Formats: sequence, structure tokens, C-alpha cells
Amino acid sequence: MNGVSLSNGARRGWLRGVSVALMMAIAPWLAGCERGGPKDALRGIDVTGAPYGKTLELTDQHGQRRTLQDFRGKVVMLYFGFVQCPDVCPTALARTVEVMQRLGPDAQRVQLLFVTVDPERDTPELLREYLAAFHPSFLGLTGTPQEIAAAAREFKVYYAKVPTGSGYTMDHSAQTYLIDPQGRLRIVLKHEQTADDYAHDIAWLLRESAG
Repeated sequence: MNGVSLSNGARRGWLRGVSVALMMAIAPWLAGCERGGPKDALRGIDVTGAPYGKTLELTDQHGQRRTLQDFRGKVVMLYFGFVQCPDVCPTALARTVEVMQRLGPDAQRVQLLFVTVDPERDTPELLREYLAAFHPSFLGLTGTPQEIAAAAREFKVYYAKVPTGSGYTMDHSAQTYLIDPQGRLRIVLKHEQTADDYAHDIAWLLRESAG
């Protein structure tokens, strides 16, 4: 074999040197893990600093006016949907229940906000019944058609009324936004992602805010 042959002692010294060099190289990464982890460890899309998703003002199912300021100290999961959604919305809400279970005690620091894109049919009473079937902490937000449209524009959410034979349904975006405990939009998660992905990124935000 070509090259320099090392004695056992020299080889051990060389390995120790490599180990020290590797530890020095990954030390900043490890420090990042302690604070919440490097951003490339996120499962969702990092949108930190995005010029949108800064404000939200609607009314919850109990008649209380709500803004993002009300949830400081918590990670907000923001989702746009509608009660008569046949599969996507129920799947998203059921997954959120799984996420809360995975987070354990930290679930108390998470708030799901379900913004209806169908305020014509989704009355506060209907939102109360619908969301209570999933989790008692879930909040439904509604408002005038103009307020819903403004909220959707702020978060770049698409929705549209689609006529059917007996009435109409709603077509809409299905992503979930994560807003950190300081009220800043940070992460976008796709509908296709798992409860583990969601729980991972929420836990990341909670650790970051604690550090």
C-alpha cells in the first residue's frame, strides 16, 4: 500500500487529534441544539422574517375579539378551513390532537386557531360544536367576509367558493402556520407532513423561546 505507515502510538495520537478537531468543528452546532437546534433541522419551511403573517384580528366562537397578542408565550398553530370540509380539515384537526399528545405537558403552551373560510355557514355555535369534538382548547375564528378575506391575504391563503349541485363547497389552502411565543410567523408546515413533523418543529420553537 502506498503512503506513510503509522505506528500504533502515532495512529492513536492522530485519532485523538482528529477527534478534538471534530469536536471543535461541531461545538457551535451543539450549542445551537441546546438553544433549539439549527434551522436546517426543521421539518417545515423556515419563513422567519417574512413580510406577511404579522397581524390577525377576528372573533372566536365565544364572541371574544382575538389578536395574535392574546397568545404571547405560546406557539400558535394557525389553520384556515371550514366545518363542512369533507376530509382535509378533519384530518388536519385530528393530526393536531396527535401533536398535542406527543408534546405532553408542553401542549399547554400551544394554541390551535382555526380560521373559517366559510363565515356564511360557520356560525360561532357551529364552530363551538365542531372544534369541541376534537379538543377543548381549540379556538375557531370568524368575522365578516371582508375580515376573513383580509386575514387570508395577510397569510397568503387561497380560498374560493365552488358551486355544487346542491349548493357550494370551499376550495382552500391547507398549510399550517407556526407562530412563535413572541408572536412572529416562523414556520409553514404542509398538510402532507406527519404529526411527528409538526411536534418536532413546535418543540423546537418552545426550546428556542426558553433559551
